[in-house]
Amino acid sequence: MRIIGIDPGYAIVGFGVIEYDRARFSVVDYGAVTTPAGMDFNSRLLEIYNDLCYILDKFRPEYMAIERLYFTSNQKTAIDVEQARGIVLLAARQRNIEVFEYTPLQVKQSVTGYGKAIKKQVQEMTTRILKLDEIPKPDDTADALAIAICHAHSYNSQLSNYR
Repeated sequence: MRIIGIDPGYAIVGFGVIEYDRARFSVVDYGAVTTPAGMDFNSRLLEIYNDLCYILDKFRPEYMAIERLYFTSNQKTAIDVEQARGIVLLAARQRNIEVFEYTPLQVKQSVTGYGKAIKKQVQEMTTRILKLDEIPKPDDTADALAIAICHAHSYNSQLSNYR
């Protein structure tokens, strides 16, 4: 199965495309969609949409795994990130890509086995699981790959419940 993991944002949208087959992972591609800080917000959303459409059309994932957001402090940032997240979900829906959402706790638990793991531990395990030479940069990219791994593990568990 081909999965794209997404770490949403409006300055940086991390993405990671992986293949998962019989408990084996392979990396297809990963990176980040970035928008300049001084750019008009609506133009940033359009750039995210266009770039993500290109990525989805190029790699044709069957599933999208995206981080479910929880904010307790900066409401302005939360609203802006949610708008960017909406753009990502729209692009997936237009392509009939099934979307699954995971909390940071679920991702940490799935990748490291410990729901309170620190970011560095998640990044190191992501690197090991995918047999990468180094931790992907920026952090949003590593997070997106971890989200994709989480979906592979979760989806595999869901399938075993039906067998």
